[in-house]
Amino acid sequence: MMLSLLVKGRRTMTCLYLTHSFILTHKNTYPSPSSSNPFFHFFSDILRPQFRALSTKFSGVSQTMGSFDSLSYLTQREAANVDESLMGPLGFSVDQLMELAGLSVATSIAEVYKPSEYSRVLTICGPGNNGGDGLVAARHLHHFGYKPLVCYPKRTQKPLYAGLVTQLEALSIPFLSVEDLPSDLSNDFDVLVDAMFGFSFHGSPRPPFDDLIHRLVSLRNHNQTGQKRSVIVSIDIPSGWHVEEGDVDGTGIKPDLLVSLTAPKLCAKKFIGPHHFLGGRFVPPAIAEKYNLILPPYPGTSMCVRIGKPPQVDISAMRENYISPEFLEEQAEADPINQFHKWFGDALAVGLKEPNAMALSTVGKDGKPSSRMVLLKGVDKNDFVWYTNYESQKARELSENPHASLLFHWDGLNRQVRVEGYVQKVSDEESEQYFHSRPRGSQIGAIVSKQSTVVPGRHVLHQKYKELEQKYADGSLIPKPKNWGGYRLTPHAFEFWQGQKSRLHDRLRYSPCEINEQKVWKVERLAP
Repeated sequence: MMLSLLVKGRRTMTCLYLTHSFILTHKNTYPSPSSSNPFFHFFSDILRPQFRALSTKFSGVSQTMGSFDSLSYLTQREAANVDESLMGPLGFSVDQLMELAGLSVATSIAEVYKPSEYSRVLTICGPGNNGGDGLVAARHLHHFGYKPLVCYPKRTQKPLYAGLVTQLEALSIPFLSVEDLPSDLSNDFDVLVDAMFGFSFHGSPRPPFDDLIHRLVSLRNHNQTGQKRSVIVSIDIPSGWHVEEGDVDGTGIKPDLLVSLTAPKLCAKKFIGPHHFLGGRFVPPAIAEKYNLILPPYPGTSMCVRIGKPPQVDISAMRENYISPEFLEEQAEADPINQFHKWFGDALAVGLKEPNAMALSTVGKDGKPSSRMVLLKGVDKNDFVWYTNYESQKARELSENPHASLLFHWDGLNRQVRVEGYVQKVSDEESEQYFHSRPRGSQIGAIVSKQSTVVPGRHVLHQKYKELEQKYADGSLIPKPKNWGGYRLTPHAFEFWQGQKSRLHDRLRYSPCEINEQKVWKVERLAP
């Protein structure tokens, strides 16, 4: 993949290719170019893995050690050189790079500011490639569920930009003149995207951009009065900053989110906002090697990756205003096992990671509760099954008190399921059958680990593992340890939880009762 940035008066671009290590270049200015399931509609967030830490030395490009990795930080000249190389023999076009840049910006915004609370987005576009990135980002934000508007005061009639405007007009995305903008931007917009100037800009901003920059700077006053203000997102470089020295006199834009493109520029070292992302996957290994570029790998299929210092947040202010379809009594299955299967199927359908992960809570004879995550390995008409070491803490507590609680949390669906019941061991035959269905490495691991006992170091586990690996290298049957097997929980209570707006969550409890001498489940709504 590749992404693009621009350079004043010249087209620049970059492309990132992921190998076992990471590489990167960035975008700034480019020269002028010659489903039937309803839950797919509501939920699509999937947990993504964090990138690995890296320690690598290199020369020729400015570098710094961030919170997670060593990264390349480019000077203005270095950024321009990278773009020139990408735009030359590699054959990338300006519109390709601009499309990837804008998509990276939109996905970065979506990572931090959900459309449920930050739907009104004003993108302020300059006349060059940085402005083009903003136009593309606005289009993608529309498709992501936001309500974008665009202020594009100095339009160019070049076909590329005219085409981007036509695309936005076809989506009925409004364009506002500078005169149409409200005096207080925070009253009308939740997110302000600064797409005015990129890394090739020199000199002082001229009208009307000088006034627009001043209006973004003035939003800091809202913080001082405790009023809610719009958040500011800057593309690659906060407009008005020096590409290498940053906000020289301290009076410039203070973005909440900076989306660096290709590779962060030197001025990004001066960025103190809570969110810094890198966008664009398009740098080939040859370019990374030529310019000694060190960049983080991108998680999964994402077009952006968080870099820099972890955000400092007020934990007490962290909250999510859930948007979910209502879960009504008439929609609930009569049998809670069937309702569990239905919700579990939804979790599988949207691709949630390990939807069978559950918190198992037990209480021993001392009355002290303990919890841990385990994996559900079976659910049938009456029971939930998992496997573990029979000499572990949870096993000891279950022998003292054979009652437990299971909790499934499916974040991407805003759902939880709690199951309480009586626990007993599964048969030896059932444990034996499951044990030998596991990968051989997991079978050996179960023998090596004396779960919950103290070990002098990880090397002891590795040594025992290697010895057993060699012992059974001929493919012979690995015997199941006598102290390893399964448990089954027979439920006597269920609660299905669906997150809703303003904390008015849906909670439906199933409890057993008898009607006409037959066991049935009574469904009751609980206050959230």
